[in-house]
Amino acid sequence: MTLSRTVNTAAPEQKKGQEGKLSNPDRLELYYYMRLARECDDAILRLYRQGKVVGGAYTGNGNEATAVGSAYALEKHDYLFPMHRDLGAHLVKGESVRNIFLQQLARGNSLTRGRDGTGHYADPSLHIYGNVSHLGAMIPMAVGVALALKMRKEDSVVMNYIGDGGSNVGEFHEGLNMAAVMQLPFILIIENNQFAYSTPIRRQFAAQKLSDRASGYGIPGVTIDGTSVSLVYETCMKAVDRARRGGGPTLIESVTMRMHGHSASDDASYVPEGMIEEWRKKDPIDRLEKILLADHLLTGEAQKKIEERIRAEVDDAVAFATGSAYPPGEDAGKGVYAP
Repeated sequence: MTLSRTVNTAAPEQKKGQEGKLSNPDRLELYYYMRLARECDDAILRLYRQGKVVGGAYTGNGNEATAVGSAYALEKHDYLFPMHRDLGAHLVKGESVRNIFLQQLARGNSLTRGRDGTGHYADPSLHIYGNVSHLGAMIPMAVGVALALKMRKEDSVVMNYIGDGGSNVGEFHEGLNMAAVMQLPFILIIENNQFAYSTPIRRQFAAQKLSDRASGYGIPGVTIDGTSVSLVYETCMKAVDRARRGGGPTLIESVTMRMHGHSASDDASYVPEGMIEEWRKKDPIDRLEKILLADHLLTGEAQKKIEERIRAEVDDAVAFATGSAYPPGEDAGKGVYAP
């Protein structure tokens, strides 16, 4: 079995099936990226528990289909503004596993030169602009990039993500309204993973669906099952095509479950008993795996080779990052102030 794209390099133009439908190689590649994202997250948690990751450690466990399926709809020249649970989107867009772990371990040769960890980085070469802690503040920034693209008449779109909690802040409404009025090439994905830190969605908003808010801005809004990677991809592909043709923004609500706490230091004790176990039955990786096995696209031997490849990639990246030096102390003030 071979994968259709070169993985973990500057992403080439992606080849999709006819009319936005996924080909069999696409489906296998989506499976690979979802498995890789989870293995990276698991390794980050191990490093955190060993005291090697300083600060917060966040996972996208249960969210892999949303992150991978959405980013797979983008092309090389499109812009990605992901959140801390969207590691899979970074990987699909072409980020190397080594860069991921250099960043997590705050090494001097990381993308932020050791100034920050987690997903707080930008990689302009891949058009990735990672999250800031005030997640809602990313939306006006992403909309600003979409405005610049329209003014320059560039054939690119911007994809941005926000959580159910972040969708209640002012920047969400202001940014989305501006994108709608100006018909900007902007796709906003709400990752409804049931909790804004410890606050359940029933205490956050009264609407039946967060996508219903789209009608107030005069744009399309859709709610989808965020555990189905094919559904996520097909929905996002339609939104990307619409934006690229000049049709303006789309709001997509992807319904998932945050399978771990807000961060590694959060035990998620506020989650009602049995809720995580119910969602575990909808695990997005297991779901795709069963489909691929049933369609005879994945065999036990091929699955073993994918697992070995992923482990080797992650082990190599962790070893490379842990063996890299921290930035020298005398560099701490560099880049802080303008000359």
